[in-house]
Amino acid sequence: MNQSEKRLFLIQSLLNERPSCQKQMIPTDAERQKILLRGLMNVRRPARIGTEFLQVQDEYLQGETAAKGITDIDNLTPIQPGVYLWQGDITTLKCDAIVNAANSGMTGCYYPNHRCIDNAIHTFAGVELRLACEELMEQQGHPEPAGQAKITPAFNLPCKYVLHTVGPIIDGRVTKEDEELLASCYRSCLELAAKNSLESVAFCCISTGEFHFPNEQAAQIAVETVKQFMNRKTSVKKVIFNVFKDLDKAIYEKLLGAA
Repeated sequence: MNQSEKRLFLIQSLLNERPSCQKQMIPTDAERQKILLRGLMNVRRPARIGTEFLQVQDEYLQGETAAKGITDIDNLTPIQPGVYLWQGDITTLKCDAIVNAANSGMTGCYYPNHRCIDNAIHTFAGVELRLACEELMEQQGHPEPAGQAKITPAFNLPCKYVLHTVGPIIDGRVTKEDEELLASCYRSCLELAAKNSLESVAFCCISTGEFHFPNEQAAQIAVETVKQFMNRKTSVKKVIFNVFKDLDKAIYEKLLGAA
């Protein structure tokens, strides 16, 4: 099957799981098909699925990511010793682990085609990631508190693992507790990476965006926490600050002395 045939197979398989959607018309153009497929993956609850679906899904998602272009950390230049700043799509970054800004349910974003990083990571990792997160949460028995971290395989992403952390949600003024929880997110991810003998970790801008932590204040906490941790002798030798917006890039450039 080519990419188009794989996409249609995946769409039809997911529609067949939902009796109310079996009469859904499948668009003829590729972009609208991609939107429909992503939406169907986003709303699917954690559950096992057949091996044929997984094989086709894995080939399709890896092909889509390769088409976007994969960035290998080995080809990046540090902005400071062991510290990198990279602007781009974190789902295309090849390193040991990327960090997902998760919610307390930990099984991803269920809003179809939402633009948050949680949605993107779960979409391009594939349906196995949601199930892996669900199994972790069943073992834990309660929602994930802010400031901690969990690790899962990355499945179809170019990285090896995903570190999931829940940042503080800001509603009004940022409190001292909010600052401490955000610092704990970065520290917990790094400690978990070190525990698993990982060398490189890429952080998104945790708690900014949907969680409303002010961008500059969040970046200051991120840089300070990472630098403190990097003074310790662990397996973690490379930390990438991944930004998507020009605003965040400018903030990190200023903080890291690149501007």
